Amino acid sequence: MMARTDMPARPNRRLRFWVAIAACLAGIAVLCTLGSWQLERLVWKEALIASIEARRHAEPQSLGAVEKRYAASSDVEYVPMRVEGRFLHEGARYFLSTFQGNAGWNLYEPLQLADGRLLFVNRGFVPYALKDPALREEKASGPVSVTGLARNPTAERPDSAPDNDPVQNVYFWKSLPDMTTGLSLPAGATFLPFFLDAGPSPAADGYPMGGTTIIELPNSHLSYAITWFGLALTLAVMLVSFIVRSLRGPRPEGEEEAPVKG
Repeated sequence: MMARTDMPARPNRRLRFWVAIAACLAGIAVLCTLGSWQLERLVWKEALIASIEARRHAEPQSLGAVEKRYAASSDVEYVPMRVEGRFLHEGARYFLSTFQGNAGWNLYEPLQLADGRLLFVNRGFVPYALKDPALREEKASGPVSVTGLARNPTAERPDSAPDNDPVQNVYFWKSLPDMTTGLSLPAGATFLPFFLDAGPSPAADGYPMGGTTIIELPNSHLSYAITWFGLALTLAVMLVSFIVRSLRGPRPEGEEEAPVKG
């Protein structure tokens, strides 16, 4: 008498059925969690954008007020401020940049304040060929008043940014220690820990051209959430279809669908 070999088929089929359901439910849960997280990020990003818009359109604050804010929160990003002083042109630092499709530099120079302290100011865009100050007319030779947006320092080098090159005077990210390397400072002078992006220049055709601060906060969280929830819905539909087919059971051998009569 031959032993039957098909006895485990039914338990194995049940096991595969429940494993498949468990896997689908786990996948749906993960996708829904990701979608919910993106909705939370959407709320956070919209609040951040609203906060920045409120900041940048406010009245310029004094240096003292911005210093107090930085001491309290270490965050003065895009806070309008106004300062007075004298530029030390010999301390110019050049950051690779583009503006309106043109390659060039953002020119950072130390602004010496009345109390002797220094503040690095991003004076604006300079075309690539005009890096040499002798090739452009310098108009800010005396005391000046600069209005613009305060900017936080960059604590660490971004992954996408090369190392700064103080020797060649080429910079890619705002590292105050790098920017002060090789700089001959007045006796006892210290730098403020934040920066200032100058606003638009009075002479629109002059260089450096101020007002080049880029404020772009990508906000794709809603589309990401829709994607995750859409995938969860697709998986749910597939799961329901799988369960329905499984409950109907396999079609007996030899049974064919009845032809549809026209």
